[in-house]
Amino acid sequence: MTIQRPRLLLIDSYDSFTFNLAALCRTAIPDCSIHLIKNDQLTIDDLLPLLKSFSAIIIGPGPGSPDLPEDVGVVKDIWRISECDLLPIFGVCLGFQSLVIEHGGQLKRLQVVKHGQVSKILHTGRDIFKNLKQVTAVRYHSYHAEPDTKEIESLAWADDGVENGSVLMAGKHQTRPFWGVQYHPESVLTDDGGLHILRNFWSLAVEWSQKRDRSLSPLDSSAMKILGPSWPHLRPSSLSSSHRTTTATSVTTSVVELPGVNVLDICETLGVDDHRSPFILLDSAASPGRFSIIASLLSTSLQILYSVGDVFVTLKRGKSVCRESLAGEDIWSWISGFMRLAKAIDGYPDVPFWGGLIGTLSYELGVHSLDIPLRQNRRDINLHPDIHLVYVQRCLVLDTSTSKVYIQSLLSDDWAWMNNTADDLKKLPSRSSIMKTPLNPKVASAQVQLPGRHQYIAQIESAQDFLRSGDSYELCLTAQTHLSVPRSLSTWERYKLLRHSNPAPYSAYLRLHPSTFLSSSPERFISYSRSPDSLCELRPIKGTMRKAPGITRACAEQALRGSQKEVAENLMIVDLIRHDLHGVLGLDVHVKQFCEIEEYETVWQMVSVIEGRLPAGTRKDDLGWEVLRQSLPPGSMTGAPKKRSVEILQSLEDEDRSLYSGVFGYWCVGGGGDWSVAIRSCFKHELECQDSEMEHWVIGAGGAITALSEPQAEWDEMLLKLKGVLGAFGAANPRCNKC
Repeated sequence: MTIQRPRLLLIDSYDSFTFNLAALCRTAIPDCSIHLIKNDQLTIDDLLPLLKSFSAIIIGPGPGSPDLPEDVGVVKDIWRISECDLLPIFGVCLGFQSLVIEHGGQLKRLQVVKHGQVSKILHTGRDIFKNLKQVTAVRYHSYHAEPDTKEIESLAWADDGVENGSVLMAGKHQTRPFWGVQYHPESVLTDDGGLHILRNFWSLAVEWSQKRDRSLSPLDSSAMKILGPSWPHLRPSSLSSSHRTTTATSVTTSVVELPGVNVLDICETLGVDDHRSPFILLDSAASPGRFSIIASLLSTSLQILYSVGDVFVTLKRGKSVCRESLAGEDIWSWISGFMRLAKAIDGYPDVPFWGGLIGTLSYELGVHSLDIPLRQNRRDINLHPDIHLVYVQRCLVLDTSTSKVYIQSLLSDDWAWMNNTADDLKKLPSRSSIMKTPLNPKVASAQVQLPGRHQYIAQIESAQDFLRSGDSYELCLTAQTHLSVPRSLSTWERYKLLRHSNPAPYSAYLRLHPSTFLSSSPERFISYSRSPDSLCELRPIKGTMRKAPGITRACAEQALRGSQKEVAENLMIVDLIRHDLHGVLGLDVHVKQFCEIEEYETVWQMVSVIEGRLPAGTRKDDLGWEVLRQSLPPGSMTGAPKKRSVEILQSLEDEDRSLYSGVFGYWCVGGGGDWSVAIRSCFKHELECQDSEMEHWVIGAGGAITALSEPQAEWDEMLLKLKGVLGAFGAANPRCNKC
């Protein structure tokens, strides 16, 4: 058979690596088209008429067990298709286990689960392993399958020694064109056992089809309606008919050079001490941060608020509040349309922010995007909106590397404000101002309610049960600490304390009324450059070591990169992020840096960098916004596979995470954006502090739970993460609740 263009059907079992597998297939079979369906999208009766239009089926990995119908859906029926419907099939992980047990094999639990672990694969050198020598591959599994009949021929194994003994890693059906591997060929750390295996499978599939003179039928319109467009499919820019393109605004910029200037002094010059008014600072308070952004808000600056479930968006301008119907649009499209109207040009290209939207996106906004139900009556307890953005038309950007301040305005004829601001800045002292607030507020002044230790450890143990059952590879469990403190210090003074005790590259002071958010986050989530040729970059952190005398880079390298647990955590999130990017951008996604040690002000961090861009010649002005939308909640705060992990976390955790674990940052009117993960942060809502001399703050903290985690050590790590933020309230060493 000669196939003009191969067509693959990829069945997704709600995994977070599926688009990585699609990209690997596209690389192995360069001219193929790929259609993806969920394993519960079609019944076998619906699927059978479509099979004549496909060259092969790829059955992907996923959480759960192959002997549970709710976990594998239609997959269990595919292995029993009749001879007239037969076609080549390749199964991965869950898909491979299903192949084995549906042909008489047994499913067994591993004694020691393998999540993000790299193993040497021993193989026969035949079939899909033809012309392969040593194979090193990544494993994500809690179960393994053992053939009990001669129907399945073993092709490869991993020797786990005393942990699990010999574990089947690949096999084939003796008479039908079915092959599969237990490991993950699509993982970034799998070597030729990935691409070469898929190429060999395709050669065997073509050979099998040619011998039977199997030809492809075209996909008609009814089939396309069921399947949808092939991958990769670029979504059109989110722009409703009500958002018409207008002439772009021109950015006006004035530059002032102020050697030794302190961003705190700039904020105080711009009126941060007037706590009746909103204020915004995105603060590069430590290396490797470079630019700090200060908004100079007007009394009429637009605030955009939205809570999941609303059919409207709330718009605030000073004391004026109105609601605008979404008219059937989702909030992401509405905001994209707003930014299309706000598009600006002529700003300095090296300045990352010219004006635009700044604010917070909650964790629950991302949970909702995964089609996971949120807690009932959540709005009665969590008062913070899920989206809270401010449209900034005047701003100052401080380049800490050059001491230049870029004064920018999107308003026409705004030179008077710009000149007055420049004059005020020139009066600032050339050295950092001395902090006027006490560095050690009284411990007794803070009432701290920590999570219950016994309950948290029980949640860790429950999480590990889910890991052992194959429902997740990693679960980022968190809990919230609640504080009540006297109003003796302003929120700005609190922020300065936090900045002093825990300087971080992605710090923030967002006084958005009624919410106030303080952050000393070390983790950038996503940045994206301006069009054309927009580049998206994500920088997950997994692995942290505090600086101390004698703790050198070499020590950090050994402790972090030498830790199987730390590297596995990082790897899982890297593979998850690659999947998120491939889903939006297509093939052009690369791991630029894997598990490198970076030096920060107070810690060593193990950081990976993943980059992606659209195909050459493709333009999409809201590309970064779309990638952000598809990537929430941050994988470093959920675990993998993302959807199942978030479902589990919703059942384990007691309350909304709210602003914690979400993101904060900006979308520039020039098209670029930068969003950070809301960790090492605290927040409060004014309605919870009314008619009281006390303020009520919330701090979230937690950690990635794996099969290798020690519950007591995870509790200790959670307390350590709390310590930096609690220090701003004089409660760095609170007594824990033993209950």
